[in-house]
Amino acid sequence: MAIFKGSGVALVTPMHNDGSVDYDKLKELAEWHVQQGSDAIIACGTTGEASTLDDDEHIAVIETVVQQVNGRIPVIGGTGSNNTQHGIFLSTEAERVGADALLVVTPYYNKATKKSLVAHYEAICSKVSIPVILYSVVSRTGMNLTPDAVAELKKIPNIQGIKEASGDISQIVEIARLVDEDFALYSGNDDQVLPLLSVGGSGVISTIANIAPKQTSEMVHNYLTGNTKAAVDTQLAQIPLIQAIFSEVNPVPVKAAVSLLRNEPLNYRLPLGEPEEATMERLKREMTAYGLL
Repeated sequence: MAIFKGSGVALVTPMHNDGSVDYDKLKELAEWHVQQGSDAIIACGTTGEASTLDDDEHIAVIETVVQQVNGRIPVIGGTGSNNTQHGIFLSTEAERVGADALLVVTPYYNKATKKSLVAHYEAICSKVSIPVILYSVVSRTGMNLTPDAVAELKKIPNIQGIKEASGDISQIVEIARLVDEDFALYSGNDDQVLPLLSVGGSGVISTIANIAPKQTSEMVHNYLTGNTKAAVDTQLAQIPLIQAIFSEVNPVPVKAAVSLLRNEPLNYRLPLGEPEEATMERLKREMTAYGLL
């Protein structure tokens, strides 16, 4: 059964000028997404700069979002690691602070075999009781979750879905063929939401939802309720803005876009930094065209 249907925002993590986490702004962003109609919030994913947060910050970010949301929509904690024991620690801590589910990326860099990959996920899942969403993003991790691997992993009881960000539509279709209706398929690519929904997907874990949460949620629900024309119109209208927010490595442009929307800095932590001026101009142009500025 899907943890959520619709649009889950892969939330940016606001930071002070010195790079420390700005928990007050984080609360404001979480509240805004609840009010704007996001169907779930994913804290400490790629877009949340999780790879540069230390463990205390990582858990504090998830806990802050959980407390602000207060059960109104699901909060999903990103807790993947290339170190299985570290993944277990982050996952159990995220469950302890109230996360409704976990987003667990494949173990990057190590290049595990399918057998050891399954053992990795079994080890994490055995220590938590909340649902787990697999996260496949080969461009980041160097490891693709193949359809046959997903078919094997879905046998683990609390693995209940996948964020599929390979960009390979043929692979997504094959995964959809191999899983059942109780296994949630979420798009990890904002420009491929409707193709994924067309083969039985449940929604999107979205980057663009950081600046267009209402529109992105409505797009998914329009499609799921049969209003396909409206959904297609939204998907196509978003493409130039999606291209702008991925014109540099994520989350650099989208965090700048959130800053433009809020008219306040959210800052970055090295090795990420401010986008190029041309990127800023493109963001302003496309956000204006889309009616956000």
